Amino acid sequence: MKVVQSRLFAKKARRFRKQEKQVLDQQVRAILDNPEIGQEKRGELRGVFVHKFKMHTTQYLLAYRINENEILELIMIGPHENYYRDLEKYTKERK
Repeated sequence: MKVVQSRLFAKKARRFRKQEKQVLDQQVRAILDNPEIGQEKRGELRGVFVHKFKMHTTQYLLAYRINENEILELIMIGPHENYYRDLEKYTKERK
């Protein structure tokens, strides 16, 4: 399966420290092993899955979707605060 990052995901992931990037890589591998690990969203975000995991003491959410061509698109990562609002805004812009 091919992995593609959105510009928003890459921008936020760039800010992570080395240890945090390692945790993020582990979570992406877990998604690749089992794409159904995240919870599929409803309504405006239909087709988008969100995987929750802890890094240090903060819970992070990683949004992704899988295209028909077996491409894993990493959409957005961040803490819960305003996450779904920003995710919905981003997906509307991309349509």
